[in-house]
Amino acid sequence: MKVLVTGAAGFIGSHVCEALLKRGDTVLGVDCINDYYDVKQKENNLLILKHENFSFSHSDICDKNAMEQCFADFAPDAVIHLAARAGVRPSLSEPELYYQVNVLGTLCLLECARTHKVMRFIFGSSSSVYGSRDGGKFSEADRVDTPISPYAATKKAGEELCHVYHQLHGMHVTCLRFFTVYGPRGRPDMAPFKFTKAILDGEPIIRYGDGSTARDYTYVGDIVQGVLASLDADLPYEILNLGNDSPVTLNTFIATIERATGKKAIINEEPMQQGDVPYTCADISKAKKLLNYAPTTGLEDGLRAFVEWYQQH
Repeated sequence: MKVLVTGAAGFIGSHVCEALLKRGDTVLGVDCINDYYDVKQKENNLLILKHENFSFSHSDICDKNAMEQCFADFAPDAVIHLAARAGVRPSLSEPELYYQVNVLGTLCLLECARTHKVMRFIFGSSSSVYGSRDGGKFSEADRVDTPISPYAATKKAGEELCHVYHQLHGMHVTCLRFFTVYGPRGRPDMAPFKFTKAILDGEPIIRYGDGSTARDYTYVGDIVQGVLASLDADLPYEILNLGNDSPVTLNTFIATIERATGKKAIINEEPMQQGDVPYTCADISKAKKLLNYAPTTGLEDGLRAFVEWYQQH
């Protein structure tokens, strides 16, 4: 299969490309390699993808001409759209940028897919669309019309656009709501990277709140398994949670990194931040049923793998 993957130089995107190549697919990676974090890390991700079946376009998904050229030259069978401006907190100060990339960029890709008759489209969404909740499992059947950050709102808008293109043009679209993905090659702005770096350097970490907030941390290898399964399933239109179904508190998360690094954290507590949600927990029963999705990596093993990668790089 010929697959166009946006965000190919990023964290999840590079892992997805690597898995596609390993199983024999042909991949065109698209990424603008912006400076949201150190571009060297993205360039290193691309080095891992050197393969006879991999080609790369240094392009912006908002550039209609560039995207049209990618579709025309590569003629993909499917699109896995993972490119986005990431992060809840930065979206509070740059909402226009997040709208431009996450909404208009997604629309550009859907239009290119329609024009070039690419009928299989996977969209990387986020658990952020569920808004602020205190407990229970987050189900795809829940209402998600109360986002609390521009980032969350753009991801919900992307899902709506995907539904429009399914409804109007018969495009097969699966929207995957990722729950706090971590693992090797993780982004420097995310807690696993920031906490690991600070602990190893003997610097304090910032804990927002008392540490009782909980997240459904999901290992990147499990996410990749779900992405590829959704590609192969070729469902007409679905929204699916990809999580670990096992939320842990921030204090437990920090203690797990301490064990993985062999060092104690110095903790500075600050108030909870705007846009942050107190709790996430994925109901993955639908993904299990439709994709045979079954996460296999627990937090202890996953963070140990991340710390090993961090120390090597």
